[in-house]
Amino acid sequence: MPKLGMEPIRRSALVEATISEIGARGSLDVTVAQIARRAGMSSALAHHYFGSKEQMFVAAMRHILAIYGAEVRGALLMTRSPRQRIEAIIRASFTPAQFRPEMVSAWLNFYVQAQRSDDARRLLHIYQRRLRSNLHDAFRRLDPAQARTLTRGLAAMIDGMYIRQALREGPMPPAAAVDVLLHYLDTSLAQKDSQ
Repeated sequence: MPKLGMEPIRRSALVEATISEIGARGSLDVTVAQIARRAGMSSALAHHYFGSKEQMFVAAMRHILAIYGAEVRGALLMTRSPRQRIEAIIRASFTPAQFRPEMVSAWLNFYVQAQRSDDARRLLHIYQRRLRSNLHDAFRRLDPAQARTLTRGLAAMIDGMYIRQALREGPMPPAAAVDVLLHYLDTSLAQKDSQ
């Protein structure tokens, strides 16, 4: 007989194990058995809770996106100006929790998975829409004529920093990624002011 109240604990353990296993392997080429072993349970139990490896991957990305969304919302609460809103989004995108190696691997593999999974593709589109919407709202108040271009550029740079982090031999500290993007932001806004 299953222990009452264990399902959320086991699901959470499997989600964390999925992220860790993807991070350790650097790819989606992991098995349910490897994930279950890392979580300290059997593959049968893992299948019971998620049904398939793909559903574990999707649950892991939902978890990552929930953490990211909470960090962005919390950071936005502290802002007063459009410039501060953009900086808050940048900083939330590169917190030490988000930019740790296993999370970076999970993000990179999430993009790959979105090419072949409808569920992953939907999650990716939700993330992209929210990111662009938040950025565009702030850029629209700073430079309505260039808001769309600046939004696309900064969103691409955020995603690009994750790709670069996944491909580099030594880790880049989150603060360095933030500095690069803030420089881009300030340069872009200064060009607008000089015109």
